[in-house]
Amino acid sequence: MKVILHDLGPDYHEAIGRRCDVELVADGRYAPCQGCFGCWTKHPAECFMKDGLQRVCRTIGHADELVIVTRNLYGSYSAPIKNVLDRSIGTSTPFSTYRGGQMHHTLRYGRHDLWKVVVYGDATEAERGTFRYLAERNAINDGFARSEVVFLASLAELEEAL
Repeated sequence: MKVILHDLGPDYHEAIGRRCDVELVADGRYAPCQGCFGCWTKHPAECFMKDGLQRVCRTIGHADELVIVTRNLYGSYSAPIKNVLDRSIGTSTPFSTYRGGQMHHTLRYGRHDLWKVVVYGDATEAERGTFRYLAERNAINDGFARSEVVFLASLAELEEAL
């Protein structure tokens, strides 16, 4: 299953919807993670907050391919994208294991294929390097076999990058 998480406006919904099985819109209208860890322990993979992200852990957890379309924010995800990723911590469990010689949380849904980040907006070389490293580490932590980062010169290139 291919999931696309994006922070773009409604003008892009149709184009993105054609390219994925599930579209997650990070529109900034969701409550931030409260850090209660209920999605880890009390109600596995389900947030106690009753909004559109209540079951985001399950959606991302079942993704073979996760594509994140985000505006560059100093070499990282935009705030709405980061909010959704924070709310998806329940894709793993509170238990730890070694993967690749490093300690990581045990995956609740098993391994995945591709963690892809499509970045728009100006980015310096240092920000590009930070983004590549961040995506690589996020992919490892969330059980994705590989990561990829694509920087767009303009949003006109978006459909080709997806």
